[in-house]
Amino acid sequence: MERLRQRADFLAAATGVKIPAAAFVLQAKRRSDQGPARFGFTVSKKVGNAVERNRVRRRLREIVRLDGAERVQAGHDYVLVGRRAALAMPFERIKQDFDGAIRRAHRH
Repeated sequence: MERLRQRADFLAAATGVKIPAAAFVLQAKRRSDQGPARFGFTVSKKVGNAVERNRVRRRLREIVRLDGAERVQAGHDYVLVGRRAALAMPFERIKQDFDGAIRRAHRH
């Protein structure tokens, strides 16, 4: 899994399709090249303090690490915007939401 690091890449992904879920919002955008899929993770300060934001980010990264490789398509950028609900939601539920969001993103 490659990571998005540049602000311009995050902004470009924000112009693509947005798929809301309870624990996150998935933003997906096709790139012009066919390189490996790249992921970015962001959690705003509205979610909570640094400890809570980092916990949300770690949960989202783990879901992508476990399930992301076989579901995503090359040449796409994905950004997961964490929500506060990700703190209390069961891990399996977030995983199911991620699977559904990826399927919906590729239907557009």
